[in-house]
Order: sequence, then structure tokens, then C-alpha cells
Amino acid sequence: MVKSIMIQGTASDVGKSILVAGLCRIFYQDGLEVVPFKSQNMALNSYITLTGHEMGRAQVFQSEAAGKEPDVRMNPVLLKPTSDRKSQVIFNGKVLDNMDAVEYHEFKPTLSGKISELYQELGAENDVIVIEGAGSPAEINLNSRDIANMGMARIADAPVVLVADIDRGGVFASIYGTIELLEPEERARVKGVIINKFRGDKALLTPGLEMIEKLTNVPVLGVIPYGDFKIEDEDSVALKNVNRHYDNNKELDVAVVSLSKISNFTDFNSLELEPDVSLRYVFPGDVIGNPDVLLIPGSKNTLEDSLYLEESGLANEIKLLRQKGTYIFGICGGYQLLGEELFDPNQVESSTGSTKGLGLLPVETTMLETKVTAQVKGKRDELEVTGYEIHMGETTLKGVEPFAHITTENNKEVDRLDGAVSEDGKVYGTYLHGVFDGSEFRRDFLNKVRKNKGLEPLNHITQEYKDFKAEQYDKLADSLRESLDMEKIYEIVNQSEEE
Repeated sequence: MVKSIMIQGTASDVGKSILVAGLCRIFYQDGLEVVPFKSQNMALNSYITLTGHEMGRAQVFQSEAAGKEPDVRMNPVLLKPTSDRKSQVIFNGKVLDNMDAVEYHEFKPTLSGKISELYQELGAENDVIVIEGAGSPAEINLNSRDIANMGMARIADAPVVLVADIDRGGVFASIYGTIELLEPEERARVKGVIINKFRGDKALLTPGLEMIEKLTNVPVLGVIPYGDFKIEDEDSVALKNVNRHYDNNKELDVAVVSLSKISNFTDFNSLELEPDVSLRYVFPGDVIGNPDVLLIPGSKNTLEDSLYLEESGLANEIKLLRQKGTYIFGICGGYQLLGEELFDPNQVESSTGSTKGLGLLPVETTMLETKVTAQVKGKRDELEVTGYEIHMGETTLKGVEPFAHITTENNKEVDRLDGAVSEDGKVYGTYLHGVFDGSEFRRDFLNKVRKNKGLEPLNHITQEYKDFKAEQYDKLADSLRESLDMEKIYEIVNQSEEE
């Protein structure tokens, strides 16, 4: 049997992903070969592996915490919503189909055997697997065909630890209600409870902890204090917590347009490492103002977001900023939106057929039915640029300078161009997600912005983003070691093999 522990939650956004990352880091620090696993993920933020496969970003940062290269087997099923009713179903890193909720619910049983095979493969290569659930195991209307929570626990024969978020209130009711709604066999799998995001004096919580243990006959393994960890979040729910105001103590005001179908907003996290940057997001009703840089992120539906920009009035504001000489930088869908026209003859994204872009770059994009998924390296002005591509469109340049010369794609040598840059060097477009994660390119670009603003360049190269993330994983692990009964958690993991 594979040693394992599964983290399930009383609801979405209770901290499952972060807890899995922290446990992975602890097991890695303790010398174990450990990997994360989430059978089914729903997110617009995704990542491309070295082999060109697409997976959810949560399992990416969890694998980094575990000291492992992201492997698509860690996230067999990825659901990317394309509308309020449909999602693109990605299995083992490649697009399978577009399905609505009913179609996918009926289809799930055909996936369970394949998920089991991938899980067992990872188990044979590692000492322990830390499994993450999805949402809540108490969704009794969906449990008959579940492959994400107790259904996955059965596939893996894994013990379960239930995590609840005290910050949102009703923590004891959510713990008790979740456990009581489980079937007896499922309830027997729950070996512990963790309370997350606690603020205040733990002594005031002690009577409640004792009562919930008596009511459920399940031990509380720890209470985790509210922590400030700079760890990437794949869920767009995290956008509710982003900064929306310019910090005038910083020299550069960098604004991100929050598109209606925004994806891969984690592309900009690394900019927050820079001492001169104030990063903020612009939501509907917000005033863009006069940022030094305007960033347009990826989109799961570029044509719809083109209409969104027009109808919201943001398109006109962006064009006015262009006239003022503001730096504008679009990534993936954002790059497509900067062009003159977007065509979708096969209705891959929308029934619209075609729309006008912002017209800030002389390029046009046609949506294709085959998705491009590649991890790439290249050069921009003799500086290395790296990133990954996830897009359905092909963009044609009309006599404009490309952004980068791509030399490596999925570990193979290539010779092709990416993106576009306006003649005056103020508007950039690229398909490379994560392009700002490279410290040299990031600082070079920001120094161009500084020069335009009449500021001296900063010559100090900030810490590499991957090193910063490693520090955050260690910080998270330290917090969990202080808060959790790790001896009991190790007992649960070791018993999973015996059972």
C-alpha cells in the first residue's frame, strides 16, 4: 500500500491547498520522497510542465514545496470553466472535451480507474502522497459519483484529515455537520480535524475543541494561526484579497486589469518582490488612473473579454493611457486583446465569430481548435526569457518587431518568434506566462519604465522568484510544525500503509 494522508475541507477556500503544501514541505525536510495529488481541480490558473502537459497551479506550488518537478500525474483532471454552464475537461494534461455539469457528472465514473492508475504510479515512485480534496465531502447531491473527496479516499484507501476555516465563522457547526453528513464508512476514514486561520488567544478556544472532540469522536490535531505566506493561489477567489490601491511610497504604479474571464493572474506576483513597485488590480467600477504600467492578463475567453472591455468603458481608458505614453503589457489573452482583430471561425471560444481588439499592436489573432501547450526559453534583447504557453489562438504580425526569439520548447531546440512590441517600445505583447519571474528581464523592463519617468535605474537584481518561494515554503512548514501534532500526523500516515 501507498503511504498517504488526505486533506479535505468543510468548504472551498478553507486552506486545503496551503496545508498540503506545508505538509509536503515538512515531509521533504524530513528526508521523505513526497508528492502532492489532487484528482480533480477546477481553476482558470494552470501551468505547463516540461513535457508540455497542462495542470492546476496548486499542485505546481505543492510540488515545489515537495522538492519535485511538477508532474501532470499529480492533477489528472483539470476543469477550466468556459462559461457559466460549461467547462473544458483536461485529462492527464490534454484537452478531452467541453462538457456541462450534467455531462461531466455522468462521465466521472469512467475516469476513476484511470485516476487510480496514475495515483499508483506516483505511489510506486515515492514514500508518501499528500492528497487534496475539492470543495467539501458533504456535497450529498454529488457523492454517488464523487472522484475528488471520499471517492478519491476510497480509491487511495487513504486516511482523511478535515480542515475548517474559523475566520469565516461557524467553525464547530461546519465540522460537526460535515462529519455527520458522511456515510459510516466515510466517517471512519476521518482521523483528525485541523482548525485553520485562527486569530486571538487559543485558550478561549479550548472548551470548544474539547466539546467537538466528544461530539465527533475525532481528535483535533491542531489550530493554525492566521499567517501571511506569499504563496501562489490558483483560485480566482483569491482575487478578493488583492490590493486595489496605489502605495505612493513606491515609485512605480503598476496596475492589472481584472478581466471578466481572467486567468493566470499569478503571472504578476513576482513584481511584488521589487522594492519600487506598487502592484494593484483594477476591478469594474474602479478608476484606472495614471499607472506607469498597465498589465492585461490572460483570459479564458478573449472574445468575450474584448466585448467586456468595450461595454465597461475600460477599452477607451486603455486607449487614452496609450496616447499618454503609458507602458502597456499584455500576456496571452492580454496580448491577443492588444491586437486589431480577433477571429473565431470555428466558435472555439464564443459564438460571436469575430471582434475588434484594442488596436494597440498591428497583429490579429485567429482561434484554432488545437491548444498550444509548451514550456519555453528564448531571448529578448540578449536577456533570457522563460515561461509557458497555453493558448488556442495563432497571432499574425503585420510588420512589427517580435517580443522574443524562442530557442527551446518542451526541452527541444526550436527557432521561432513570439509576441510583438510597438515601434516606440511602449506596448508589449507575449504568449509567455511567467515572463516576469525571471529577475533580470523583470528589472530590465522596470528600469525602462523608470527612465521614462525620469528616475535613475535600480541596478540591484532582486532575489530570484523561485528562491523567494522556497523561503515561503520553509516559513509555512515552521508554522505548521509549531501548530500541529506532527507525531500524530506521522502515525496517521504510517497507519495508512498498514491498513
